[in-house]
Amino acid sequence: MRYLTAGESHGKQLTTIVEGVPAHLNLLKEDVNESLIRRQGGYGRGRRMKIEKDLVSILSGVRHGYTLASPITLAVTNDDFKNWEDIMGEDPVDEDQHIRRQVTKPRPGHADLNGALKYNHRDMRNILERSSARETAARVAAGSIAKKILSELGVKVVGYVKEIYGIEASDLPISVDEKIEKSNKSLVRTIDETVEESMKQAIDQAKQDGDSIGGVVEVTVEGVPAGLGSHVQYDRKLDSKIAGAVVSINAFKGVEFGLGFKAAQTRGSETHDEIDYDETSGYYRKTNRLGGFEGGMTTGMPIVVKGVMKPIPTLYKPLESVDINSKEPFKASIERSDSCAVPAAAVVMEHVVAWEVASAIVDQFPSDYMEQLKKSVEDERERIRTF
Repeated sequence: MRYLTAGESHGKQLTTIVEGVPAHLNLLKEDVNESLIRRQGGYGRGRRMKIEKDLVSILSGVRHGYTLASPITLAVTNDDFKNWEDIMGEDPVDEDQHIRRQVTKPRPGHADLNGALKYNHRDMRNILERSSARETAARVAAGSIAKKILSELGVKVVGYVKEIYGIEASDLPISVDEKIEKSNKSLVRTIDETVEESMKQAIDQAKQDGDSIGGVVEVTVEGVPAGLGSHVQYDRKLDSKIAGAVVSINAFKGVEFGLGFKAAQTRGSETHDEIDYDETSGYYRKTNRLGGFEGGMTTGMPIVVKGVMKPIPTLYKPLESVDINSKEPFKASIERSDSCAVPAAAVVMEHVVAWEVASAIVDQFPSDYMEQLKKSVEDERERIRTF
C-alpha cells in the first residue's frame, strides 16, 4: 500500500490518495471521520480547531460501502478557505498586491527559512502552508483505512500520552481495550488518571506564559503476527519503517521501542526477552522489553513504540529571527496558538504506526481482497503456533 497527500494549511482542501487497499474492505466515511474528529480534540488546542470541522468526502475507490481495490481518494475541505481565497487562490495577482502579502520573516523552529532557501521562494508562505501540521489530517485519513484493515484481522492499535513536560504517566498492566477507553475519556489522552490534572495545569501554565510544551506519545499494537518485516535488508526492517514514519510527523524528534534508550542503563540479562512455549499460544516472550521486535521483525508480542514531540515553535512569546529582505532582526510572528499539541499528536502517531503495520501485512500476504488476506494471515498464525 502507499499514499500521497496534497493541500495547503489554508488552501481549498486536503487530499489523500490511497493505493493498494484490498477489495471488499467495508469502509464508510464515518470510519474516517471518527479518526479526524479525534485528531482535532485534546487539551491545549488553539482556535483553528474551532474554525475547521474536519469531515471527509470519499471521491473514489469505494462503492456501496466497500472498497474496489482501485485508488481511494479522500478529501477534507478547509472551511476557512473563504477567508483566505485572495491569499491562497491559484489565480495570478498583481505584483504590488503580492509583495504586500509576502511572508519574509522566518519563524525559528519552522521550515520557513530552510524551505525558502531550497526552493528559492522570497515569499515563505509558499513553504509554511505545506509544512504546517495541518497536513497530518490527511495522514490520519489514510491511517484510518489501515486501522480498518487491522481491525478485520484482529489487530488493535491505540495511541496515548505517556508524558507532558516531564509529568510521566505510569505503565499500567491493562489491556489495549482498556487503554483505548481510558485515553478516549481523558482530555489529555493519558491512560493514567492520577497525572491528568497535573498535565492540564502544565498546559495552562504554558499558555499563560505565552509558551508551549511537548511530551512523549506511546502507541501499542496488539495481535500482530510474528515475522512481519525482515532481517535480510535494512530497508525491510519493520521497526525501521515505523521509526521513520514517527519522526516524519511534524515536531517529532525521536523514537524508541520498548525500553528504548533506557537499555543503555541496563545489562543484557535485564534487556532481552526470554522465550517460552505452550501448545495453546505457541512461542512467546516472558517479557516485552524490546517492544515487540527482534532483528527488524515482529515477535508476536505487542508492538510498543514511543515518540517524543518537541514544544511547537509558534509562541505568544516569540523568538528572534531575521527578515530575509531587510536582514533586520525582528520578533517572530504568530500563525497559530496551540500551547500543547501532544494529545492530538497521540492520535496522529496512532494512525501513522497503524499504516506501517497494515502496509507490512498487505505486502507480505496475498491481499487482492479481504477474505484472501484474512485466510492468509490466519493460516500463517496457525503455522507459527504449531512450528
